[in-house]
Amino acid sequence: MRIFGFDEYGGPEVARELDVPDPVVAPGQVLIRTRAAGVNPADVKVRRGDRVGKVEVVFPMAMGREAAGTAVAVGDDVVHVRPGDEVFGATAGGSGALAQLVLLDGASTARRTERVSPEAAASLPVSVGTAYDACDQLGLRPDATLLVLGAAGGVGSAACQIARARGSRVLGVASEAKHDLIRSWGAQPVRSGAGWADRVRSAAPHGVDAVLDLVGEPVLRDVSGVLGEDAVVLSPAAPATAAAVAGGAGVVRRRTTEVFSEVARLVEAGALTPVIARVVPFAEAASAVEVVESGHATGNVVVTFPQD
Repeated sequence: MRIFGFDEYGGPEVARELDVPDPVVAPGQVLIRTRAAGVNPADVKVRRGDRVGKVEVVFPMAMGREAAGTAVAVGDDVVHVRPGDEVFGATAGGSGALAQLVLLDGASTARRTERVSPEAAASLPVSVGTAYDACDQLGLRPDATLLVLGAAGGVGSAACQIARARGSRVLGVASEAKHDLIRSWGAQPVRSGAGWADRVRSAAPHGVDAVLDLVGEPVLRDVSGVLGEDAVVLSPAAPATAAAVAGGAGVVRRRTTEVFSEVARLVEAGALTPVIARVVPFAEAASAVEVVESGHATGNVVVTFPQD
C-alpha cells in the first residue's frame, strides 16, 4: 500500500510517499480502508523526533494519528465493530493515518453515521477530542467564563462550541481576521497580540473561571493577571509552564470509544461542527502537512483517499 510518511526523524524533507506492506490486524485493533485522515501539529512533532519515548514510532510509518474509513478486519477481541462498518478513531501504536489502510486502536474506535461525514469524523479524535476532554477536566459550570487562548484552531474552535453548548460564557483570543468565526460559535472574540490580557480584563473585570491555553510560551506567562478566584488553567501546549505560572496542568486525554461516540453525537445533534480549514487528496498530502506546519491553519486539515 501507499503511505505518506517517514523512515527517519527530521524536517519536511524526510516525509514522502512510500510503498509498504499491507498491515495485518492484531488483537485489539481494527483495520480500515481509509476514507479520510486528519493532520495535526503534534504529527509534525512526531516526525521531527520531539515525541520520542512518548509516541511509539515504527519505521517506516505514516504521519497522522486519526482516521475514518470502512472496517475490513477486526481483532478477535473487538466486539463493537464488524467488517463493513463505517468507523473512525485513533491509530494503533506504531502506526499512522496517512495510508490507504490504517490500523486503529479498537478501544479508540467508534462507529460513524451518515450524518457525520468522513472528513468531519477524521477531525474528531485529536483536536475535538482534546477540547471535549479539556472541557470535562475544567469542570465548567453553566455560568462560568472560559478563556481560550488560540481560539481559532482545531482544538480552540471545538472548545468554544462545546463550552457554549454547556452554557458557559467564552472569550476567544485570536487575530482580528478570525473574529467573525469566533462570534459564529457563540463566543466573544478578543484581539490577540500586545495588550491581550488588558482586553480580557476589560471583558471580564472579575477574572475568568477557567483557561484553555493552546498557544504556550510566552503568552501563557501573562495569564495570571486575568484569573478569577479558584480559576483552573489547562494547557496542552505548555503544561509545565501552566503548572509553574498558575498551578495548572496539561489535558488528560481519554481517547475511548465512549468519548468519541459522544463527540460524534454532538456533531449529529448540530451542537458541534468541526471546523475544517482545508481538504486535500492523498496525492497532495505534503501540502496538507505544510499548511499545518506553517501554524496558520484555521481549524482542521484533512486528507481524503480515493475509493475504488
